[in-house]
Amino acid sequence: MADKNTASAVDDILAEHTSLELQLSDPALHNDPGAARRVGKRFAELAPVMATYTKLQSARDDLEAAKELAADDSSFAAEIPDLEAQVLELDHALTDLLAPRDPHDSDDVVLEVKSGEGGEESALFAADLARMYLRYAERRGWRVEVLDANISDLGGYKDATLSIKAKSAERDGVWSRLKFEGGVHRVQRVPVTESQGRVHTSAAGILIYPEPEEVEDVQIDETDLRIDVYRSSGKGGQGVNTTDSAVRITHLPTGIVVTCQNERSQLQNKARAMQVLAARLQVVAEEAANAEASAGRASQVRTVDRSERIRTYNFPENRITDHRIGFKSHNLDAVLDGELDALLDALGKADREARLAVE
Repeated sequence: MADKNTASAVDDILAEHTSLELQLSDPALHNDPGAARRVGKRFAELAPVMATYTKLQSARDDLEAAKELAADDSSFAAEIPDLEAQVLELDHALTDLLAPRDPHDSDDVVLEVKSGEGGEESALFAADLARMYLRYAERRGWRVEVLDANISDLGGYKDATLSIKAKSAERDGVWSRLKFEGGVHRVQRVPVTESQGRVHTSAAGILIYPEPEEVEDVQIDETDLRIDVYRSSGKGGQGVNTTDSAVRITHLPTGIVVTCQNERSQLQNKARAMQVLAARLQVVAEEAANAEASAGRASQVRTVDRSERIRTYNFPENRITDHRIGFKSHNLDAVLDGELDALLDALGKADREARLAVE
């Protein structure tokens, strides 16, 4: 093991894993779906640690046996270098798994896309971004629910709110992959509204935040809320519902406004809007309590200004550029079709290196 701190962390994990196993085997736990879900989620988070630890212990046992038998059998001596390398690799992997991590990495997310400068072209690009995340979610086997959408005349998104959830508990969930997407995304292309073939620049904004498992996890005072109901609307403002089922919730102390109109009933829309509000308030509370968290999320600009960009999508050159890490690739068409792993891997690697440098 790398050091005493790592060994101590492993002991803690082993004890916690045993405790979780006992809890999951207790039928009484499953009488409380929320508690069962939390225990199951944590158990799944520990699975990679336990698997790596088991492999490491096995490799160490094999190495010890090979060293004992090497004097009598040269074939065992030949295995020692490979076994030593395997032990070293697994030891590093376990240390990495035990390193401090974002506590929200296993969480599901709420993602908001908003059009910005560029009018109708910006709304069309916002819809392209929403489709990009939808296609990526399909590749990962995640579920996506459109909670609210304000559609432009040409079918773009003036704004939209998506809920993206993993189908099962994962140590590295939706948040771990998409948490760096918040910010302004700039597009350079010839808009469909451009009659002379000139390239225009416009922008759309992405806000993304972890979604708490239960609204009760975030304290919300009902007296701080203004709740309005109205009729759901579709493209061009045409009514698609003859009842006042859409819900708009305004959190008066913060000014946060959440709308939901895609559920069948007013009660369902209110419940989903409350979940989104809880997610937004959770972020506000964490940023207020933790200056480092606030600084780390500074890239999620709240204004959709062309100058405050994190990424540029250049259609004439089929190029995508992430300005935070200098990442460039010439497969824009594939990226917009959901092939985001290379980009997200690069962002994750840069973040890990930055964290290690600070430590």
